[in-house]
Order: sequence, then C-alpha cells, then structure tokens
Amino acid sequence: MRLRQLQIVFLVISLLVWPGSLPAAAIFRVEMTDVDGQTLSTADGHITVVVLSRSSALDKVRLVGDRIPDSCLGDPSKRFITLLTFETQHAAPARMVVKAMARHRLDGEAKRLQLRYNARKLSRDPRKDVFAVLDFDRSISARMDVAPSLGFQVLVFGHSGELLARWNDVPSAPELAAFLE
Repeated sequence: MRLRQLQIVFLVISLLVWPGSLPAAAIFRVEMTDVDGQTLSTADGHITVVVLSRSSALDKVRLVGDRIPDSCLGDPSKRFITLLTFETQHAAPARMVVKAMARHRLDGEAKRLQLRYNARKLSRDPRKDVFAVLDFDRSISARMDVAPSLGFQVLVFGHSGELLARWNDVPSAPELAAFLE
C-alpha cells in the first residue's frame, strides 16, 4: 500500500512540474501607431522592448535605452519603443503639438545614439531604430495589462508577442541582455 501511495504522490508532483502542464506565457498582440505614422506591433517578428512612461520619467527611459546591449544596436530584429502615457485628456490641437515635440525629442535621442553607432561602425540611421507612441487615452497600455497607476514599466516581448520580462523600474544592463542577446 505504501508503494502505491508513493507512486500517486510522484505522479501528482510530476504533473505539477511537467513543462506541458505549466501555464503558457501571456501573449500580447498589440498594434499601435508611432509619432511618425508607422504601425508597430508587439507580435510582428521582432524582439520588442516597450518602455511605458509618463513625461515626468523620461530620464528613466533614456537610462533603459543606454542599457540596451551594443550588440542589439542596428539589429532590425530588435525594436525599442517608448510608450508615453498621459494622465489628462488632450484636444486635437494639443495632441498635434505634443506629437511634434515627441518627434523633435526622438531626433535628439537619435543624435545621441549616433555616437554608439559610430563606435560600432554602423552606417544605419539610428532614428529608424527608435520609436515613440503617444497613449493619450491609455488604451494601448491597457491592452498590455498595465495598471493606470503605474507611471513606469519596461516590457520585453518575443517574436510572437509573448511577454518575456516585465520590470516596474529600470532593469540592469545584464537583466536586459538576458532577454535581448
């Protein structure tokens, strides 16, 4: 009788630990339009880093970008998106101004990034590798299962939109590299 009980316990434990019985990773197929009018998706074959932020935490966004491994720079299979969320509603004219300001800021970030590209002897335009999406009504962040109260998050999505990692603060360079290299 003891052997039979031991077999049952072993069966239950193996079913709990068996990879096929583990829950699947969360899949997020979220489409969004960036400030340049390009349609982007978390499930379009890229490894995508989305940094969700309010305008008050843009210094953290820059820090995450600085921690992206050099080996990922200029790699068309990787994508870095800043998703800027807003707490208040904006009228259409204000949205146009904010969008123009975001494009101007991206141009500046691309100039900063150009130094890293030059060091790696990359001829690719870094402006084509950074994206900004404005989430005026928080509908995009909601589709990524981000609570409105969170002002900053870093999410890494796999090729098919599977959520690989999520941080509520700036991850370290080795933490990011673990999912990007």
